[in-house]
Amino acid sequence: MQTKTSIKIKPKYLKEYQKGYPLLTHEMSDDWSKVSQEGTLIDLYDWQNNFVARGYYGRQNKGYGWVLSNNKRSKIDSEFFTHKIKDAIAYRKAFYQDSNTTAFRIFNGEGDGVGGVTIDYFDGYYLFTWYSLGIYHFHAQIIEALKNSVEYKGIYQKKRFDQKGQYLDEKDDFICGSKAAEPLIIKENGINFAIYLDDGPMVGIFLDQREVRNTIKNEYAQNKTLLNTFSYTGAFSIAAALGGATKTTSVDLAKRSLPKTQEHFNINNINPDVHDIIVEDVFNYFKYAVRKKFLFDIVVVDPPSFARSKKHTFSVAKDYVKLLKEVISITQKGGLIVASTNYANFDLKHFKGMIDKAFKALKTPYRIEETFTLPKDFRVNEKFVQGNYLKVIFVKKLY
Repeated sequence: MQTKTSIKIKPKYLKEYQKGYPLLTHEMSDDWSKVSQEGTLIDLYDWQNNFVARGYYGRQNKGYGWVLSNNKRSKIDSEFFTHKIKDAIAYRKAFYQDSNTTAFRIFNGEGDGVGGVTIDYFDGYYLFTWYSLGIYHFHAQIIEALKNSVEYKGIYQKKRFDQKGQYLDEKDDFICGSKAAEPLIIKENGINFAIYLDDGPMVGIFLDQREVRNTIKNEYAQNKTLLNTFSYTGAFSIAAALGGATKTTSVDLAKRSLPKTQEHFNINNINPDVHDIIVEDVFNYFKYAVRKKFLFDIVVVDPPSFARSKKHTFSVAKDYVKLLKEVISITQKGGLIVASTNYANFDLKHFKGMIDKAFKALKTPYRIEETFTLPKDFRVNEKFVQGNYLKVIFVKKLY
């Protein structure tokens, strides 16, 4: 039996919900004591008891849940979710027709009308990621909706429920269909990547950086050296090498980054021994590079929003300017810095201000060459600007 309740919106927040703001927050109502069970359907009313929206209660780091509809007649059932998924797939029709790219997002949470869940496509396989117990309450209906909307080889899921954003470990992420190969080789603009659908919280590639990698490969990498910091599985390095870079250097603290990056070089027929893959704290590597007077033509800096090592704690909000100053010091004159963050709590204008602050602190002139946000398949709700979290700026160090 579906649990339902109603709450009233504080007058100061009413207009934004009437206009379609999708995130339910602690501040928007004094009635949260009425709601205790994750997955509860919530009808939102104004103080004159006029219906405003219907959503669900699901606690995650962003808020208390998401609006699903502004129509009082909407039934939140399998038919509702099927309509949302079919609309999302139609929006991405062109992606399915591109044989050079076989991995992309087909459902992007609130951007496609259901916050708290994403669905990614990997060469015939579909991967759900659930971000709250509240949305997982509807998992059977949503999975069935996908089955009714697509042909599939197999379906997987990942659960990220707890408030710290840690992965809720499951012995088996497989749901149905046939199991994927390990690794499953997918293509992104002709580049091969090895992904693992049943091996922890992440699969081995961040799909939202697809356009950035392609631009580095096609427009900037030829005859250049590239330093890839916080390199994860080396995706930027592979793109640069395929674009004609003379050498790439990948640096990441995680021990798994070494074999994973080597694997990506190998499946693209690139000798990994020609490139440097270093397991090291990035901040220690900066000191080493300065000491050795290393300079790179391109430096990619895409740190996690928060990271902790034995000697360093890093927060994008507090430390990105300091990080950029380190990067500037090891970038060749006329070189390029690819500054990136997925931190949602400041906008592109603020991020540009941080870049400006770093360069001015070092009295170094610069020019912004290109700017990227989320690609088309990461559909964004225009009423929720925080959902367009990715900010990537190509910055040329003039001299």
